[in-house]
Amino acid sequence: MSTPRNPVVVVPARMGSSRLPGKPLADIAGEPMIVHVWRRAQEADLGPVIVACGDEAIAEAVRGAGGMAVMTPADLPSGSDRVHAAVEAIDPDREYDAVLNLQGDLPTVSPDALRAALAPLSTDGVDIGTIAVEIASWADAADPNVVKAVVEMADGARIGRALYFTRAPAPSGDGPLYHHHGLYGWRREALAEFVALPSSSLERRERLEQLRALAHGLRIDVSVIEEAPQGVDTPADLERVRRLFGG
Repeated sequence: MSTPRNPVVVVPARMGSSRLPGKPLADIAGEPMIVHVWRRAQEADLGPVIVACGDEAIAEAVRGAGGMAVMTPADLPSGSDRVHAAVEAIDPDREYDAVLNLQGDLPTVSPDALRAALAPLSTDGVDIGTIAVEIASWADAADPNVVKAVVEMADGARIGRALYFTRAPAPSGDGPLYHHHGLYGWRREALAEFVALPSSSLERRERLEQLRALAHGLRIDVSVIEEAPQGVDTPADLERVRRLFGG
């Protein structure tokens, strides 16, 4: 297993959102949110950037900004499935050996965060890379909406192996807790394997699909970074991001 040399960035996006309908096309400083995410991915200069769309309106917005959009079935069960469908459609010969799955609701994501998600794949045996930040408050530690990564990390290291993900405060004892952010760097073969796997009992219990990967023996390593990307899940999140963009 070698370090991937030809990654592609895929941004899954669909209009359905219970808390913020039409989220990908929400206006931020005069442009749809999905266009801002596409631009952040372009700035990272990791490889081609493709938006995997569940709705034609999203594809039109991306293409109107000069980006590449691929239509995928609207009823796919997860972003991972949408990413896989898009990559298989554009690259059936599998020239891309790694896939960075960037959520379409991260308009402030930094190039460094994107690179950090791919960095663990430089280690043999790692199937999936992702990112986390240290939790600064007990309120966040206790919040079930803040997903914690339980990571085996050597002293002084910034990348460690994920042993578990949970909505509970974990692990116990002295030491940092890490807030996991769902930005994933996949080896191409690991992504294909993952979407074909059945869901696991802990995945269903915690409502965290990354537990399916761990249950079936895929290795996930976590890069700890200083600043988390700000996601947009609610109208309040959207207003906060608009203020950051001066809107």
